[in-house]
Amino acid sequence: MRIAIANDVGMAAEALRRVVASTAEHQVLWIARTGLEALRMCLENRPDLILMDLNMPELDGVEATRQIMQLCPCAILVVTGAPQDNVNQVFRALGAGALDVTATPVLRGGPDGAAPLLAKIKTIGKLIRHSGGGDALHGRAGPRPPERNDNAPSTLVAIGASTGGPAALARLLAGWVAPPGCAVVVVQHIDESFASVFANWLGEQLAMPVKAIDDGDELSGSMVHVAKTNDHLVLDQNYRLSYDAAPRDYAYRPSVDVFFHCVAQHWRGEAVGILLTGMGRDGGDGLLAMRRAGQWTVAQDQASSAVYGMPRAAAELGAAQVILPLEHIGPALRAKVGSK
Repeated sequence: MRIAIANDVGMAAEALRRVVASTAEHQVLWIARTGLEALRMCLENRPDLILMDLNMPELDGVEATRQIMQLCPCAILVVTGAPQDNVNQVFRALGAGALDVTATPVLRGGPDGAAPLLAKIKTIGKLIRHSGGGDALHGRAGPRPPERNDNAPSTLVAIGASTGGPAALARLLAGWVAPPGCAVVVVQHIDESFASVFANWLGEQLAMPVKAIDDGDELSGSMVHVAKTNDHLVLDQNYRLSYDAAPRDYAYRPSVDVFFHCVAQHWRGEAVGILLTGMGRDGGDGLLAMRRAGQWTVAQDQASSAVYGMPRAAAELGAAQVILPLEHIGPALRAKVGSK
């Protein structure tokens, strides 16, 4: 891939340059020292991927990400020092269109911390190239039991999101408390090292409690459950949540498609499938399975999406019964399932 670096700290930029240069399959296209310079250079010579710092002069990483995604969109990975200490900035950048976040390697003879960054770059490369994969998800279901667990919620809202998802989720669910018989499950493309922080951050934005899902959890009404590992979230016929590494070569982790297929195959009450902004095609095939199972399905429209990839895939497949701007999805959801 042709990779650009946006970082105003000389040692950090050099560490990133060395990491990229250490591989035969990638090259450094340019290095920008300010957010404004990154925007200008991206307009002149758009890379496949930008390694974007958060704290830069002229335009910070959040605003640079937002303007790049508006004017010359490309894949952006936030690479910054101590991302756990900059949670609000990180999620603002993810909401503006960045794909993921990782820590900046440190120069200590050679770049220390190169492996996690190279793993992220490899994953994003797969995501950029990936154009399908839904066929690998079929045939996972066991036989459907005759009766539902009476202690489980009767309604499930399943939401999938990727690029731009954190901010979209916060807006979609803001101020809403689902009724006791309704559970919400969120599958957001985010690395497991930051997933619990994401769940905590989302909980601060919402009126409902938010819980990062542990393996073996059961669904609870009036609660938002958030997938938290790089393995895929699955729902079994007893409505228990767990994680599965298969399919291992699937570019999207955790996969929205995997979870939506589980809902289509196992959920016997009312369900709503919502596919929000995101790069790639994950979720479209699963949303179609939910629609074919008789559930209500929604996709975000192009104008309100940070990246119109996943919702576009759903629209092309005819998976969404309705396509709505983000600000209309929340009211439509409340009208469908009610509130506490």
